[in-house]
Amino acid sequence: MRAGRPFRFGVVAAQARSGEEWAEKARRIESMGYATLLMPDGLNYTLAPLPALTAAAIATRTLRVGTYVIANDFRNPVLLAKEVATVDVLSGGRFELGIGVGRPDAAADNRMLGIPFDSGAVRVARLAESLALLKALLSGHSATATGPYYAAANAQVSPRPVQQPRPPILVAGSKRHLLELAAREADIIALGFPPTEPEAGVAERIGWIREAAGSRFDQLELNLNLMAVGQQVPRYLASQMGLTAEGLARAGAVAALTGTTDQMVETLQRRRESLGISYIAVGDELMDGLAPVVERLAGR
Repeated sequence: MRAGRPFRFGVVAAQARSGEEWAEKARRIESMGYATLLMPDGLNYTLAPLPALTAAAIATRTLRVGTYVIANDFRNPVLLAKEVATVDVLSGGRFELGIGVGRPDAAADNRMLGIPFDSGAVRVARLAESLALLKALLSGHSATATGPYYAAANAQVSPRPVQQPRPPILVAGSKRHLLELAAREADIIALGFPPTEPEAGVAERIGWIREAAGSRFDQLELNLNLMAVGQQVPRYLASQMGLTAEGLARAGAVAALTGTTDQMVETLQRRRESLGISYIAVGDELMDGLAPVVERLAGR
């Protein structure tokens, strides 16, 4: 049963004023017992994920690093495979590739890059082609693609990643078509939904994943990004959406984890039992609040 999968915890972070500040943040995340440092992808306000994650890995010893998530449209999958393999080598096999179709609000980045922001169906189909290339190349195989979205002729990358058969791949999504693709192709699935989504809505999405994954469902790791810990929510949720931890908890939001440490531990254990979610991420604003829970549950 899924309930037996050990808990993992990650911190989503993306900003620092200097290399030393970034390295110190990574070391602090590691010292608090978190398993991963995760980074989003975008042109403004944040550090570029692949070089920043390499720097974080070099500054730490055991912390895994990952994208959360690469916008597939921004990069050619063959070149991305080369970069992923390099980061995995430089990190000593601690890289996890998170990838998705791009946030709905990412159209501005596409415009700056001069590439179209296509319909969701087209972006999912493009991601499916990209995943096929990435999985082959990162597993040490040559790959040929004839489109319609990517063309590659006997592509291969070296040196190979340290992790065998390849680094883990996380796919993030909220809509059914994308979650079904993730169920078939990913190792880890990041569940996307509005901050106020109740348990019933999350359970429905996991049902889609279970149906599409078939026999491989129990091999999948399910991930959730918390929007409230204790009485704290990220600043942007409070300022732009007027959301509070109390309001999210009252709405039954799965992304809210409130109460005492004992209550938060009990909630995560119950959700692992009922939903199969064992990989919990939190923004760096909330990582101190979650630290007592991490100490109790990490690896258990």
